[in-house]
Amino acid sequence: MKYVLLLMGNAADADCGTDEGPDPSEFMAFDEEINAAGIVVGGFALEGPETGVRVSTRDAETVVTSGAFAESGEFVGGSFIIEVADIDEAIAWAEKSPGSSLGHIEIRPLADY
Repeated sequence: MKYVLLLMGNAADADCGTDEGPDPSEFMAFDEEINAAGIVVGGFALEGPETGVRVSTRDAETVVTSGAFAESGEFVGGSFIIEVADIDEAIAWAEKSPGSSLGHIEIRPLADY
């Protein structure tokens, strides 16, 4: 089964490690470990939330808002798409991620269509 691990950060520690968050080297070590396990089939890393824009359209009016988006305080820092036996194995990998210590990892099954 394929799952996406969404690495969710917090705007309070958007720079990873400048405050109490995980150090970037911890993410690099996790990246090496999960790739060495042979379960990664895709994924991406994103630039900081301040570089993004949000687009919404209501009643034929489009609003474009520049990031960071303080309303939620959360942002997607990146993802891994993994192929594992079941949700329990996906959870086990999410627990190993340094992103789970200050932010959180959202796990969702990949739609097959």
